[in-house]
Amino acid sequence: MTLLITVFAAVFATVKWYNRKDDSMRLGILLFLYWGASIMWLVDAIFEYAELGAEYFTPALEDMLNDTFLGLSVVALGLVIWIVRLLILDPKGSVKAALTGKKA
Repeated sequence: MTLLITVFAAVFATVKWYNRKDDSMRLGILLFLYWGASIMWLVDAIFEYAELGAEYFTPALEDMLNDTFLGLSVVALGLVIWIVRLLILDPKGSVKAALTGKKA
């Protein structure tokens, strides 16, 4: 489930990045975070399949639930990292304007 969730997030981020009008939102960072996580989970799945064999395809409900929470946590952490970086860079000057009381 972790692989599936992160791949969906990576594909969604890639589509949004490809259809962007400008690069002020820095979607490339989010894209690299999600594709990196997807590659990591793919390698994990390959090694787990090599270890378990056919049992890999019949996980227990508990394991699926844990993997789902882990996948959602990875997606949420990627969003948090992207938002913090976006707030620090402040490409549109919105944070600076809010802190100084001026309009952007």
